[in-house]
Amino acid sequence: MADGQQLEEEERELPGGSSPSSLPRPPPFLEVVCKSSGKVRRFAAGTEAGYALYLINRKLDFGLPQALCIEAAKEGEEPVNFGPNAVLVNYGDGWRLQTTIEEDYGEARRMKMESKQPRYGVDGAKPNLTERRASKPSSSVSLAYVGKILLAFVFMFLLGGLLTLFLETLPSLISVVFPSA
Repeated sequence: MADGQQLEEEERELPGGSSPSSLPRPPPFLEVVCKSSGKVRRFAAGTEAGYALYLINRKLDFGLPQALCIEAAKEGEEPVNFGPNAVLVNYGDGWRLQTTIEEDYGEARRMKMESKQPRYGVDGAKPNLTERRASKPSSSVSLAYVGKILLAFVFMFLLGGLLTLFLETLPSLISVVFPSA
């Protein structure tokens, strides 16, 4: 009975006249499911999505795809994507926070690319393989690009040689300009 009286006295001593049961509870944590590793990461409420994504990617094992963004997903609903400065929030029952990876967008990108490529030529015939190869972008490293880099190196060495020659002849030039008496 003395313990019960002691608790009642402690409750009365709280500043502002509030009891321990009416004190605000700390905000809950949020769980984000990483699709790459399958692990669940926990973050404090109020964490920005960009920081959470940074931590998730930092803890990934070598060879696993990096997470691109965090989204809230629910079966039968359109997912809600969080931008890098958005604060992570829990939308309630059925919603879960998860990362998205490149593979999630792979199917959509493939379908988009197929829709851009003509399936049939202007005359109704299928385009042949050589036409498809011609439409691909060329290699990013061309002969002209390599030539420009080599020319830049030649100019750098030429400029370095001229500077060295000037510094070697500088003492004799100074003695000509300012002869000692």
